[in-house]
Amino acid sequence: MSFLKYIAEGIGTFWLTFAGCGAAVLAAGFPDVGIGLLGVALAFGLTVVTMAYAIGHVSGCHLNPAVTIGLYAGGRFPANQIVPYVIAQVVGGVVAAGLLYVIASGGPDFSTAGGFAANGYDAHSPGGYSLVSAFAMELVMTAVFLFVIMGATHGKAPAGFAPLAIGLALTLIHLVSIPVTNTSVNPARSTGPALFVGGWALSQLWLFWLAPILGGIIGAVAYRWVSSEPSEDIVGTDAALGDSPA
Repeated sequence: MSFLKYIAEGIGTFWLTFAGCGAAVLAAGFPDVGIGLLGVALAFGLTVVTMAYAIGHVSGCHLNPAVTIGLYAGGRFPANQIVPYVIAQVVGGVVAAGLLYVIASGGPDFSTAGGFAANGYDAHSPGGYSLVSAFAMELVMTAVFLFVIMGATHGKAPAGFAPLAIGLALTLIHLVSIPVTNTSVNPARSTGPALFVGGWALSQLWLFWLAPILGGIIGAVAYRWVSSEPSEDIVGTDAALGDSPA
């Protein structure tokens, strides 16, 4: 049933936000020998791999409004399911951020002034990068992410390996872009922490909706253009991850 897809998307996005942002908030520098940038990047990639195998056959495991909208632009997803998917993803991200806040606030030195894994630019970029740099990074990285997703789930791609390719792509994206924006490429992941940080995080949140969505559209359309099957079935991505067309 359709509503089960939305529940699955909410659970999957909860896991991505909670485990990925949790790695950044709780484990990145703990206390002097934390997992660091490499560990956080790997954590985000692993959330996608694990959930793709868990719920790919239920919802297609988008976990990201930019992915859902990009797949629509690439001819792989129906328009009438975009809004409920995005709502489910945002709810999952917000619930995850709320639980992470409850856990992290129990620590002796907790403060959202440290960013709480929120995304930002200028003074709120980890490396002090400008709005233009942040926009370009998020746009390009999300475009490549959708290009990989479209290719990995293509009917001619090796069966069963799509979750690994997509998860590794997200890991690589984080390795490159954490210093610039703390890595979004996912409006739902960005919205959850921003609501709890407030202030600057909410005022800069627009970029982490606009750039990923534009990038997702560009990447999906680009792949559809170079693909040998530009008119693939609208359920092609979900089918490649094990979902039923029904």
